[in-house]
Amino acid sequence: MTGAANASATANTSTTANASSAAVKYQLPFPCDERWYGDASLSSKHRSQWEIDFNGTPSDGNADRGRTVVAAAAGTVVMSEYRTTDGFGNVVKIRHADGTVTLYAHLNSRSVANGARVAQGQKIGTLGNTSAKYKGIISHLHFELRNSAGATLPASFNGSRFAYPKGWVTSKNCGGGGSTTPSSRSSSGNGGGSNPYTAEQVCGAGYKQIDSAALGSQGRVVLLYSAASAKNCVVTLRNQTSGKAAMTAYLEVQGHKRGIDSGSFQYYAGPVQAKAPKTCVKWGGSIGGQKYDSPFEHCG
Repeated sequence: MTGAANASATANTSTTANASSAAVKYQLPFPCDERWYGDASLSSKHRSQWEIDFNGTPSDGNADRGRTVVAAAAGTVVMSEYRTTDGFGNVVKIRHADGTVTLYAHLNSRSVANGARVAQGQKIGTLGNTSAKYKGIISHLHFELRNSAGATLPASFNGSRFAYPKGWVTSKNCGGGGSTTPSSRSSSGNGGGSNPYTAEQVCGAGYKQIDSAALGSQGRVVLLYSAASAKNCVVTLRNQTSGKAAMTAYLEVQGHKRGIDSGSFQYYAGPVQAKAPKTCVKWGGSIGGQKYDSPFEHCG
């Protein structure tokens, strides 16, 4: 290809990228105010120059494993699975309103199901180093923005293009406001106040609320069930969502180890999910000093 042709191709790629991403304002796939280092040149396995590997610092080894990964923009989960045919390991893909797709790979865990509607800033998993193909990789988030045809595009966060090939970015993925706020705010399972999330949105498609308990004036913990998968799901939602609070959500299937999500969160803790066909469950959660612990119940 000639230099002129190369220049034309580059211009066309930029034009396509700008047109494709104009309708969606992507944010960094990490919680509000966190600072991350991105590098598009680290891996020889990248298909294009636009793929980014994120770490807390350029050389922090596996220190980032387990840190929260959130949706860069609102959309529908079109893939949530452990990939064995490529090197992505645990991967989530989200399709957005304009047809573009964001991809989050090597996750240590996934928090959303295929088909779920997610809000911008909603937790979708935790950072890790899973891969069926590449052994011993350092924990990081592999992130891609793709157009509707599957081609990888340059990524922009909060309206500014990432400083390829590498650089620092501070997350403005702070939730609420504009077109990224969920349009459906079911009163069942909503933490109330300014919380833009419902328990149904956090747990994913097919889940329905079957119980809830108030946590004083702080919020509530919600138990949901999916008849299709025979899974329970627990989410703790805050009422007032300025800053962050110490929160937990847990689910214990009788005869099995308790699953728990705990940390300092702005909107919610969870989801914690487990299969419990015809089996009693104990569930609960906390916000600050307010907590709820159920007995073993909902056994059918």
